[in-house]
Amino acid sequence: MTDADCRPIAFLLTGGQIADCTAGALLLEKMPRSSILHGDKGYDSNAIRRQVEEKGAMPNIPPKTNRRWKNCFSPFLYRNRNAIERMFCRLKDYRRIATRYDRLAKNFLAAVCIAAAVSYWL
Repeated sequence: MTDADCRPIAFLLTGGQIADCTAGALLLEKMPRSSILHGDKGYDSNAIRRQVEEKGAMPNIPPKTNRRWKNCFSPFLYRNRNAIERMFCRLKDYRRIATRYDRLAKNFLAAVCIAAAVSYWL
């Protein structure tokens, strides 16, 4: 999760077989006050949308192709979602993060947090 200035707010490391929408609910607990939340198609679920609306924000998530009822979505506003991609690219400037040298998940997450602190907050 990032803010509008591409600074990281929260990280959550999950397994490759875990769906985004199940892990997204945990990340949304750390969401600061905002007016709109951009997410990709992996976060398109009714539970995520309800949780975002309870926080007082509007979810701008593109609907999955298999949805019968398409939710409100603005492609123009969705352009701002590249903030998360820019944050990941900046973190991947660190070779340890880009190649994932660490075998343990907790060590990798610690390296990501250190790289984020050095890149954005120092």
